[in-house]
Amino acid sequence: MKDDDPRRPGTPLAAAVRDFCLSQKNATGPARSFPSNEAWRRLKEFGTELWLDTGDLEEAEELWCGEFSALTTNNTLLNREVQKGIYDALVPEADRLLRDRCGELSEKERILEIAFILNAVHGLELAGRFGAKVSVELHTDLAHDVEASVAYGLRYHEIHREGFIVKVPLTPSGLVAARRLGDAGVPVNFTLGFSARQNLLIARLARPRWSNVFMGRINAFLADGGLGDGRNAGERATAASQAALSELREREGAPTRQIGASMRGPSQIVDLAGLDVYTMPPKVAKAFLEQDLFEALEKGRLEGDHDVDFGPSADPLEDRLNVFWDIEPAFDSLCRDLASREELDAAGIRESLEASGRGDLFPRFEGSEEEELAAHGKIPSFERWREAVRKGRMSWDGLLTSAGLSSFAADQEALDKRIREHL
Repeated sequence: MKDDDPRRPGTPLAAAVRDFCLSQKNATGPARSFPSNEAWRRLKEFGTELWLDTGDLEEAEELWCGEFSALTTNNTLLNREVQKGIYDALVPEADRLLRDRCGELSEKERILEIAFILNAVHGLELAGRFGAKVSVELHTDLAHDVEASVAYGLRYHEIHREGFIVKVPLTPSGLVAARRLGDAGVPVNFTLGFSARQNLLIARLARPRWSNVFMGRINAFLADGGLGDGRNAGERATAASQAALSELREREGAPTRQIGASMRGPSQIVDLAGLDVYTMPPKVAKAFLEQDLFEALEKGRLEGDHDVDFGPSADPLEDRLNVFWDIEPAFDSLCRDLASREELDAAGIRESLEASGRGDLFPRFEGSEEEELAAHGKIPSFERWREAVRKGRMSWDGLLTSAGLSSFAADQEALDKRIREHL
């Protein structure tokens, strides 16, 4: 994004879009009062902050109580809401604003700007109705663009300073953008993490308020690949990441807190009680209440073994399946050295990781490999990538991150298509 781009923060266009978003929904008025819930109150006593992972207003309202503090949305969840048609009338109105204020924007630039508007407007509605903080996600086209990521992150912050948390995806550019946003006072939720080592890298380099482990997808990867029943793998990765981040907080005052994301069942709520944050899909939260599992809550499970039962076809060491929870001391030293640099740049991060033999964190795809990974969905094929992982060219956490970003991009394209149809 060039210095004279009219979409930068502080420009007349950015101010007009901010005012337009705020005129649509009221995020500053009094939120409804919601009652307390004993089950969630007991879980909070373990130190876990409770978020809901949904953009559906009615779904959230069914479960919301005084113990919840935030909601998370993403490209997929926002797309579900937009596809309902609830913002179809808003799109041409926003387009007229952009044409009147800045007629030189291309159609692609207008669509990106309108997608930003829809995300902000829906986030304001969630924040206003529940009196909650809301994680709002950057457009996937910005995942490798530091300047644009920073610009749109700052603009989210200007729309709702108290309520918006900006979600940044795990790429080398995302690490740099999140660091700059955090230094500017913008709360960042760093997304698409799948391992303790990824989150150590994130916490040291980007220093966001929060980072994630998508635990359910790790379990699905093992189960789908015939590597065992998949149980406890995501939980083990999440607990290991929490331990690494907790140590970093206590020893060095690092700000990053661990989010348990992609939760697939209520037993995970019990097994990881005491985790910094849960972002729970409504069906998981509802099942936890219906099964009265709060009686099973007890201290110590988070620090437990979370044993993973690998199947006979898996060779955990040769297939590098321990990548989700193991952190080498040398890797921490590398992260510390990278973080100590006066200036971070995406190319330098990638080059340093590759030079140390850890380029698999951000794998370089050859030929049609990236398209093949995307075509397989959120969960990479174990057999397809097994040899590349054994050779150290790829890693399971890096592949899951790349597949997750591709999945978000597909949903973002569906949302953009809906916008295009109403221009």
